[in-house]
Amino acid sequence: MRKALKRMTFIFKVWKFMPFLKDYFLSKEVSKSKKIIGVMLIVGYAIFPFDILPDFLTFFGIIDDLVIATFIFERMVKMAPDSLKDKYNVER
Repeated sequence: MRKALKRMTFIFKVWKFMPFLKDYFLSKEVSKSKKIIGVMLIVGYAIFPFDILPDFLTFFGIIDDLVIATFIFERMVKMAPDSLKDKYNVER
């Protein structure tokens, strides 16, 4: 239950992670392989034609997209160096 609550709060704060993502991809501390993995996850999600819940189910269709996007952002935060996590005060 606690993990689900943390994920929901992360979903509502996702817009705050845009500067983090910019620094993540521009940082010399993040290895190229981690950057490639991040790009592949984002692009793979964008071009993957299958939804768990179809988007025509208005509210529920959007929620599955948010959950997957949140999962991708969480993975990128976990791969980020400590200095970047400290700068943006994100949980480890």
